[in-house]
Amino acid sequence: MERWIAVGALAAFMLTVGAVNTAQNRADAPDEPEPAPVVEVVEAAPAFDLAELSAEDRAAFGGEVRAYLLDNPEVLMEAIGVLEQRQAAAEAEAADMAVAANADLLFNSAFDWVGGNPEGAFTLVEFVDYRCGFCRRAHPEVQALIDGDDDIRLVIKEFPILGEDSVMSSRFAIATRVALGDAAYETIHNALIEMRGPATVPAMQVLAEDAGLDSAAIVAAMEDPIIEATLRSNRELAQRLAITGTPSFVFDSQLVRGYLPLEDMETLIAQLRAAE
Repeated sequence: MERWIAVGALAAFMLTVGAVNTAQNRADAPDEPEPAPVVEVVEAAPAFDLAELSAEDRAAFGGEVRAYLLDNPEVLMEAIGVLEQRQAAAEAEAADMAVAANADLLFNSAFDWVGGNPEGAFTLVEFVDYRCGFCRRAHPEVQALIDGDDDIRLVIKEFPILGEDSVMSSRFAIATRVALGDAAYETIHNALIEMRGPATVPAMQVLAEDAGLDSAAIVAAMEDPIIEATLRSNRELAQRLAITGTPSFVFDSQLVRGYLPLEDMETLIAQLRAAE
């Protein structure tokens, strides 16, 4: 039935095109004396209904539609383009609504470390996995963005999705914050994003010691219930936002899934600020 509705819509489009062409032909014709106006009562044309056509008429109609599309394939490309634009607009609207509905958990959760300017007017949220290549690529660019703009508040969402090493890295990072505070978290966060090799606890202890942190205190905090609560909260939030990969960002109110180079981040922030 949907197929016939689509064909009917196409038929209506074809008839409209024909009417426009006819009107254009008349407009282009040499001037002729206009006849006196005649007032007529015209009944509305019945709606086009394929269900009322005979099988023979349907076959003939289908042949005409097929011939038209073969002669004018650009119509299909135009229709696909319009469909893609509508789908993108619908997805963007759904993302905006999801961000608005989860704003408090996104921007003000006690589970998350806040960097940059904690009092900044513009908030950037990053969902990060320490074992993600694109997160590693984005890390220095996010840092450059923060260093170059003192009005950005950065919120880090621990979102390990790439296996056991990812989970252990996030657990170690959160345990660092629990045991040693925000400054120590920032230090280990920067170290973990650059770490190569397996993310075993002994390897991360060495990383922490090299950064001047008390690794024993971190390991002792790795079973703290707040760690699992943080990861669960972030997983559930990501699900509500339809985030399935890292890095993913929320630029104040706009969700962006995937890596963005520094220049594009700066441009987007400028556009969002200008739109306020």
